[in-house]
Amino acid sequence: MLDGLQIAPLIEADRMVLRPPRRRDAGLISLYLSDARAAKSLALIPHPYPPGAAEQTIERALAGKRSGPLYVMDATRSDGPEMVGLVFLNKEAEENVFQVSYVVGPAFRNTGYATEAVVAVRDHLFEAGARALTAKVYQDNAASAHVLTRAGLDYQGEGEAYSAARGAVAPTWRYRLERDRWLARSS
Repeated sequence: MLDGLQIAPLIEADRMVLRPPRRRDAGLISLYLSDARAAKSLALIPHPYPPGAAEQTIERALAGKRSGPLYVMDATRSDGPEMVGLVFLNKEAEENVFQVSYVVGPAFRNTGYATEAVVAVRDHLFEAGARALTAKVYQDNAASAHVLTRAGLDYQGEGEAYSAARGAVAPTWRYRLERDRWLARSS
């Protein structure tokens, strides 16, 4: 239960299941988050990615010590790999508003996995009663901006956010989708 909403531990998508991380995922999580491009796309991931950080991330997620679930994009249901990427869901300060971020392993970029995952999370959250879904991407990451617009999020403007991998503040684009707008589009 998060913000009074029942957030599922498993979310079904066409080619994948979004599931909680397992301890055995640590190697691939470390590999994916060690990629400089991936680290620069996520605000809190340092580069280089420290030894043991993946294990700590998994333990925090399993113990419920994050502000929202961490999902592994598991594509085994479509004969794909056990992990193609990650989806981070975090509660915003506003009630029933969540921020989504994601990373896909280098071998799985430009395959539609990120869009499919964001759409599945979006639909699940709104069906559970969430009020809005937000995201921000660094302006040098046009591919992630494209994922968000394909998933129906609306561009809200520019901003800035600290990037641990860059060690500096960098310009961002902000996105948001209100549940009412999602319901109107779904009808």
